[in-house]
Amino acid sequence: YKELILDLYKNPLNKRFMDGYQASATESNPTCGDVIHVFVKYQDEKVVDASHQGQGCAISQAAVSLLTEEIKGKTKEEISKLTEKDIIDMLGIEISNNRIKCATLGLKAIQKSLEKL
Repeated sequence: YKELILDLYKNPLNKRFMDGYQASATESNPTCGDVIHVFVKYQDEKVVDASHQGQGCAISQAAVSLLTEEIKGKTKEEISKLTEKDIIDMLGIEISNNRIKCATLGLKAIQKSLEKL
């Protein structure tokens, strides 16, 4: 793994429970045991804070860490347009077909949370 991935696995960004969130969702990947729960706080139609909890492989944890940073300041519409390719670009490494579910688990959870708003 690239150093960034391992560093984010050991020192994840925004890994905490958040009080006062407006949206949350959980996604899991039963084949590997990854579970991600996201919390999103909005103000004036934009994300002002995002966090996550759960456990999983280095890829899933690094991706959700980067994603919780990436969506700050974005609107619901901008977040709904994020794709698998955006996640791979954030990670900066090639992701095998077997690991795509790991890499996009946080994105699925965040987009799912938006449906509840």
